[in-house]
Amino acid sequence: MPSLIAQKHTELFTYRSLTDSKIEKYHDEGYLRIGQVLTDRGLEGLKKEAMAAWESEKGPFSPDANWLKNSLLVNIHHQSDIVRKYYFNGPLVEVAQQVVSPNIKSVTSQLTFKMRGNTMPFGWHQDNGYGELEPYTTISSLTALDDTDEDNGCLWIIPGSHKAGQIAVERSPEDRKANKEVVVEADDTKSIPLYMRAGESVIFHCWILHKSEGNHSKTRDRRILFQRYANADAVEVYTNRQPRLGRLLRGTTKFPEVEAFEANLL
Repeated sequence: MPSLIAQKHTELFTYRSLTDSKIEKYHDEGYLRIGQVLTDRGLEGLKKEAMAAWESEKGPFSPDANWLKNSLLVNIHHQSDIVRKYYFNGPLVEVAQQVVSPNIKSVTSQLTFKMRGNTMPFGWHQDNGYGELEPYTTISSLTALDDTDEDNGCLWIIPGSHKAGQIAVERSPEDRKANKEVVVEADDTKSIPLYMRAGESVIFHCWILHKSEGNHSKTRDRRILFQRYANADAVEVYTNRQPRLGRLLRGTTKFPEVEAFEANLL
């Protein structure tokens, strides 16, 4: 079965190709600002569809709810046509091919929202602490649906921290099922805030240390579309090296189950 045919949606997204210097910068610092990736139409449409899904499933913000209820909605590409187009054929797929592999699969699509009033922080962690994939080239991406800064809970990152490699984190099957928060030790003095404008995206390595504080703004939300892309043959270290399922987006894979996964989802 061939991989997904690339179809650009230029009315929704702004496609970019990384220069050699940008690729070198990514590998050196562990993150890279991609810039504006959503057109005005794409941003407004994505926000509209994302909020419809969020409000349908989550309802109003409640300070008494847990972080999963207040901050996370998984598999958003199942509920939004624009997210699905962005996830499968958006500009980040081509970026992933440049920094990960010519053979790419999607592995995570979720909304990570901090609506006004949600002051809960997320501690220092590596995304591979939640789902350790090998080879260790998986990238995460954040696409901002709102302007983000320190006031409303922007991302903080420690440049170059990916060079220390995978941090061992004990997580039981029950912890994984409950999506229990992962927190590791880190040096705050080495961190920088990543301000973003709505419609911009940043990518970072699966080992980069990052966190976010709570949203203390009284008037602004902080809504993020979070996605991960991996080598098409990436396996889950924590499930005896079974292939991580994700849609094959570009190139080939040795795993028939990856070839078949979500292949009919248009």
